[in-house]
Amino acid sequence: MPESFFILSKDNLELAIDEIIALSKMYDRFSKVKIISNLVIIQSKTNWEKITGRASFVKISGQILRKMSGLFLDEENLGVLKNAKTFVCRIINLSSNQFNIPELESSMGDMISKFSYAKVKLENPDITVYLIFTDEENFFGFSKRVNETNRPIKITKYPHELDWKLTRVMINLIGMKEGETVCDPFCGTGTTLLEAESMGIHGIGFDFDEKMCLISKENLKVNGYKSKVFNSDFQELTKVSQDFDGIVTDLPYGRSSKTSEKPEEILRRFFLILPRRKRIAIMYKKELDDKLKLKGLKKYEIYRHKSLTRTILIK
Repeated sequence: MPESFFILSKDNLELAIDEIIALSKMYDRFSKVKIISNLVIIQSKTNWEKITGRASFVKISGQILRKMSGLFLDEENLGVLKNAKTFVCRIINLSSNQFNIPELESSMGDMISKFSYAKVKLENPDITVYLIFTDEENFFGFSKRVNETNRPIKITKYPHELDWKLTRVMINLIGMKEGETVCDPFCGTGTTLLEAESMGIHGIGFDFDEKMCLISKENLKVNGYKSKVFNSDFQELTKVSQDFDGIVTDLPYGRSSKTSEKPEEILRRFFLILPRRKRIAIMYKKELDDKLKLKGLKKYEIYRHKSLTRTILIK
């Protein structure tokens, strides 16, 4: 079975690793996972490009051809270059050893050029060949040139709105599939809805603030997205619980659905109305977690600055 590799950002590494695992299991529940530092290797029938296309924290990804032991350049390995006109070699050193990386990359390029019609091209080649060194094992792999997907456009933003990467990772952690529907009961400027739509997932949003609803609708419209947005209190989600498969939201901490209501009271009431048998990812201020002792399958702490740490709760 094919093996894919994913080099992840070390920022929020636990979150990044769990996202890749969740995506691989969502597409193929029999996939196998191996983790070496910020390298995740997935053995699965799912193509690496499909997982990378949805993931938030992947820096480099591709397919592993073989583990390295002795001579690694042979006719079988070079088959990936069969229809390629250009290639480049890249060394990824995750080991404790020191290498002269530019020299190794140049030597690899010279060797491959002798056995292939492809030419070295440093920028935007057809194929990138990778040697990945770790303290456990070394790997030989490649990736094909992939056109970058356009990010959703936001014509209007708002201070303190939910970070798009964290939004995306929450959607992925609860295994939202293409064609399903996610609900954001505090949708604000529409970040959750935009990220969901960009992954082929439908959206339903609520916000008590009419101005936020208008901004969210404008941001959806400019992208040609069709998510529904309602100017209503979050409790209205109980009326449409049959219309969505999961909830992803960032609970307000600088604003609330009623100006006289404390954030911890909003969170408490919100948890009381959560529909059963729905996949849920919620972000909120860590100090609220300390007060309410909320429970879920897993929690992640996201440090923003010295006076603000956010908690992501997966239920």
